[in-house]
Amino acid sequence: MIRSILLAFGLALLSLPAVAATQAEAEAALAAAQAAESEALAAKAAWTTTEADLTKAQKALAARQWDQAKAAADEALTLAKRSVEQANEQKTSWRNAVFR
Repeated sequence: MIRSILLAFGLALLSLPAVAATQAEAEAALAAAQAAESEALAAKAAWTTTEADLTKAQKALAARQWDQAKAAADEALTLAKRSVEQANEQKTSWRNAVFR
């Protein structure tokens, strides 16, 4: 009995729509992504795909499509962070390829 109630409750939660992003959330996500991209540019590690996602986010923000803007900005943030991580990793990983 309790198991079926919990199962029904869980299924009801899954059917609820996702909460839409607000303008402030989209703008904050875009600002964070732009800051991370600046860090990637400073490290000379920027990826072109990050720029494409930033452009998508800016266009969606201008079109007042907060969900799409936040999603694109979040993707750009992830890409920018990973590009910096890759650059930092490559600073030391070359040593493993050198024969001694």
